[in-house]
Amino acid sequence: MSGRFTHAVMVIATAASLMVSPVYAQDQQAAAPAAQTDQTPGVLPPPPQYQPPPTDQGPPPAPTRNLGLGTSKNYSKPNSWFPNLIAPYTPIKVSKPELTNSPRINQLIQEGKLMLSLEDAVSLGLENNLSIAVERYVPWLDEASLLYAKSGANGRIQFDPTVTSTLALEQNDTPINNPIFAGITTQITSPVALENHVTTANFGYTQGFATGTQAQVTFNNSRESTNFGGFDLFNPYEQSTLTVELTQPLLNGFGRIANTRYIIEAKNTVKVGESLFAQQVITTVTQVATDYWELVFARENVKVEQVAVAADQQLYNNNKKQLEIGTMAPLDVITAQSQLATDQQALVQAQTTQLLDETTLLVAITKDPLSGTLNGVEIIPTTHIFSPNIENISLEDAVKEAWQKRPEIQQAALNLKNAGVEVKATRNSMLPQLNLFGEYQAAGLGGVITPATPTGAFFAESPIFVPGDVLPDGTIPVGSVPIGISGEPLTTPGAPIRGGLSDDLDAMIRGKYPTFEGGFNLTLPIRNRAAQANNATAQLNEREQEVQYLQTQNTIVLNVRQALITLVQDRAAITAAEEARVFAQQSYDDEVKKLQLGTSTAFTVIQKQQLLTAAEGIELRDRVNLIEAELNFNQAMGRTLDVHNITVADALKGSISSVPNIPGTPDAGAQAGHR
Repeated sequence: MSGRFTHAVMVIATAASLMVSPVYAQDQQAAAPAAQTDQTPGVLPPPPQYQPPPTDQGPPPAPTRNLGLGTSKNYSKPNSWFPNLIAPYTPIKVSKPELTNSPRINQLIQEGKLMLSLEDAVSLGLENNLSIAVERYVPWLDEASLLYAKSGANGRIQFDPTVTSTLALEQNDTPINNPIFAGITTQITSPVALENHVTTANFGYTQGFATGTQAQVTFNNSRESTNFGGFDLFNPYEQSTLTVELTQPLLNGFGRIANTRYIIEAKNTVKVGESLFAQQVITTVTQVATDYWELVFARENVKVEQVAVAADQQLYNNNKKQLEIGTMAPLDVITAQSQLATDQQALVQAQTTQLLDETTLLVAITKDPLSGTLNGVEIIPTTHIFSPNIENISLEDAVKEAWQKRPEIQQAALNLKNAGVEVKATRNSMLPQLNLFGEYQAAGLGGVITPATPTGAFFAESPIFVPGDVLPDGTIPVGSVPIGISGEPLTTPGAPIRGGLSDDLDAMIRGKYPTFEGGFNLTLPIRNRAAQANNATAQLNEREQEVQYLQTQNTIVLNVRQALITLVQDRAAITAAEEARVFAQQSYDDEVKKLQLGTSTAFTVIQKQQLLTAAEGIELRDRVNLIEAELNFNQAMGRTLDVHNITVADALKGSISSVPNIPGTPDAGAQAGHR
């Protein structure tokens, strides 16, 4: 009956110490120490005892966190046009992701074993963890969206200046079926072709400003010549026109909020992305540290189970020898053998858990856990279990600190701010469109003029003739040049007077032929339902964000409260576990003394040894639980990066410039020198 009771106690203790239910992993016989076969019947030497790892006292003080991202590429800055003028027309360089493990991990492998401290595990996690690698692109994508918003491409105003140009050459031959333009001959027997040669060089400049102002400058130039220039003063001629136009919204579209809303929101979104990345770093660091301590516990738990199996093996061998000499009943041997098999099964489960925890940690700190150097490697944790210095802090003070440091509260605040910008911008868009505009235009003209010299009668009051008209002297007008009966023109061309582009530009620059225009454009939408819907949607989103902000605050209160409760409970559990271990040790020592005096049995001593082993395992579990509870408390408070001396800049660029400060580890400088 006593054996069954002890067996039940051991099963419960083992189940409490294991986190998961693993499968068969290793040969338990290989892990168990060799049984003693030469002991004297009736005299049981003290079985092997579990030796707990050394315990460090307290973490070093936490440094100040630097959240700057200056060391990372800023994708909100475009390629500069100076000194490379074609740089704006080339892609922004985006490096390919590094998909191989950082060299640091190979430096830690010694004789096929990965000698891993907690600070090395956290550093490798920051360098290689794929969750961080994926989240690293979030702020970069947000920066690219900010660059897009700065251009104004997604708004009503284009902030990037635009230069347009048109250079064209044109030549056309047009058949003329009109005697006014047909020429100077008296008889027309076939269609006459009108030949035009046109050269065009037009330029434009357009830019918008944050106030809603839009400026447009056009500079148009043309040169034209024709074979029939009877009605043109200049042939060929050049004409230039400079036009400056300004438009300023007075209602809808007026002000910086209406025109820079997407820039403001994109800047806030970049901060949200940085906060999300910081949150991922906090989560990853906490998870890597938790995985590390779970592996520490799993390895120590294997040692505990190995000691239990060795003690069972020793009891079984002793009972078997006593059975052989006839001093023990066969039932006692069967009981010892049954208990040995049970503890061997528990050992297999502990070994399986160790292998699973090794795999979990290896995946968390590597990009490629199957690389050649890591194939079959065993992870040996080198950081000892430490006793955290748990501060006494009230719930109110803890919540206030968490509200200041938690990334989630910053994200909620920025989302609420963006919602407010949308409300203001959509309220402006509900107004009618009333635009003030002004335009100035200066034109010029120049070219080659050929004056006409009169040689006969010319009727100035009738410079254009209708076909079929006959003048009083019998002449027949053809085109714009009166022709006599003999076929000779009444005027002859004089000497050409040369002119051209210089005259044209001079007249334009001096404003010889100016045009001024100004006025208002009014657009009044009837019913205006689309704008009302947009503003109502923006207000509803703002109210939703206000509720979500309060919800985030309450979630943080819950997280902090749960973390504080867990800390208190785990600290009390350690105290109880220490007392239980001390009592179990005293009970075991007393039973060993009784055995030496002949007043106890080997079976009773083994029972006490098993209870002591279980107490040691529970104390080990509680110490690791307290360390993990502190990790979760720091995460709930938003202290993780502060405590571990981690900068978001290092995490964003994927390399560690300073050694993380891990609670319970040796001095950071000494570790850096060691590497």
